[in-house]
Amino acid sequence: MDDLLFDARTPLGFSVRCTRPYWDLISSQKHPVMAGKHDEVRRTLEEPGEIRVSRRDPQVHLFYRGGPPRWTCAVARVTDRIKVGFELLHYRPAGSTTGLSVETVVQAGA
Repeated sequence: MDDLLFDARTPLGFSVRCTRPYWDLISSQKHPVMAGKHDEVRRTLEEPGEIRVSRRDPQVHLFYRGGPPRWTCAVARVTDRIKVGFELLHYRPAGSTTGLSVETVVQAGA
């Protein structure tokens, strides 16, 4: 796929792929603060500090990385272990308890 921007393998065993046109839509219209930060998003998916499952939809996973005051959150919806879409957030509200914890990934050297 020539338009592939990244293909991130998550610790949960599925991949999240993002094309350049989809990234352009996200970074220019939905979340302009994320412009130029696709490597940060890829890393969040591959090496999250925390992964949660949505309370509303068990097929939706939230991947968090960073720390106060700014967090990166990549949200992926999966069906049969295939990513079907994702959203991005570049913050985590203080005191947020959204979702149920799936696992906490311990970083090497932490």
